[in-house]
Amino acid sequence: MDFLEAFLITVVTASTPLLLAALGELVVERSGVLNLGVEGMMVVGAVCGFGAGLVSGNPWVGVLAAILAGMVLSALFGILTMGFATNQVATGLALTLLGIGLSGLIGEDFIGKPGKAMAALPIPLLSQIPLIGPVLFARDPLVYLSFALLAGVSWFLFRSKAGLVLRAVGDNPESAHMLGYPVLRVRFLAILFGGAMAGLGGGYLSIAYTPLWAEGMTAGRGWIALALVVFATWLPSRLLAGAYLFGLMTILGFHAQAAG
Repeated sequence: MDFLEAFLITVVTASTPLLLAALGELVVERSGVLNLGVEGMMVVGAVCGFGAGLVSGNPWVGVLAAILAGMVLSALFGILTMGFATNQVATGLALTLLGIGLSGLIGEDFIGKPGKAMAALPIPLLSQIPLIGPVLFARDPLVYLSFALLAGVSWFLFRSKAGLVLRAVGDNPESAHMLGYPVLRVRFLAILFGGAMAGLGGGYLSIAYTPLWAEGMTAGRGWIALALVVFATWLPSRLLAGAYLFGLMTILGFHAQAAG
């Protein structure tokens, strides 16, 4: 039972950054934009989050820095694709290359330095439930935030007028423009949200998952997040299952290696 509990806890923590980044990209793609720069935004969010948390001694400052770093890179993508009508695929790939190189430059002085880990926040009573309690209700606050954001994005897309406008912009931008909706503004705001979520996902890796910085520590999770959006058929409800399935496969791979 102790082994199963520890195993499930590692699955939850491994799945959280995937869920966060994929949620942001889902909103971006619902607006009719494809941003392939998720990997770059995640890795820059990871290094900026770790650096800010290390310098300030407060992991929440690191979380804020990770979000802002992701938004800055996504704003660059939005300006190029929305303002100058550059190719989205080429710009996204360039953003990933920029993010990987920039993170190596920023994080050069942080290699080998231990960070301040984000403390767990057990929920009273619920965390006492056998097996389920320690796995789901005794985790760090960002795990709870990922569930809240999942519910919030689902409500926004399918229960709010703003979500309806965003989906209309993604499905038929010409008709949305004729109805008077600001297509470029809606898409740019969606891109900023996607960048914030990618940065937060990267920050989770260096602040909560493994509180240290290592070059390339996202290890392709940005690309997995992109695949998750397609896997979930652009539905938030399926994104949770997909993220945890990929997290499970990742942890099973580590256990298989350890077992020889």
